[in-house]
Amino acid sequence: MPMYRMAVPLALAALLAGCGQSAELKPRAGQQLPAAPYGRDDRPGANQLLAPRTQDMPQRSDELRSRSEDRQDDPFDLPPQG
Repeated sequence: MPMYRMAVPLALAALLAGCGQSAELKPRAGQQLPAAPYGRDDRPGANQLLAPRTQDMPQRSDELRSRSEDRQDDPFDLPPQG
C-alpha cells in the first residue's frame, strides 16, 4: 500500500510536467529585447533569438572506424630534441 501512495502523486507530477505553454514568447513587462545586431536593420524576435543556428549544432563529419587498421607513417611525429 505505501508504494501506491507514492506512485499516484509521482504520476500526477509527471503528467503536469509534460504540459507546457505554447504561446508566443514576449519580454517581461518593462523589459525590451536586445538591440539589433550590427549591420542588421530589423530587430530579431524572441523566437528567432532562441532558435539555434547551423553553426551552433554542427553535424558529425568524421566516420567512425568499425575495425582496427594500421596507422600510416606520420612524418611530423618526431622525437624531442635534446
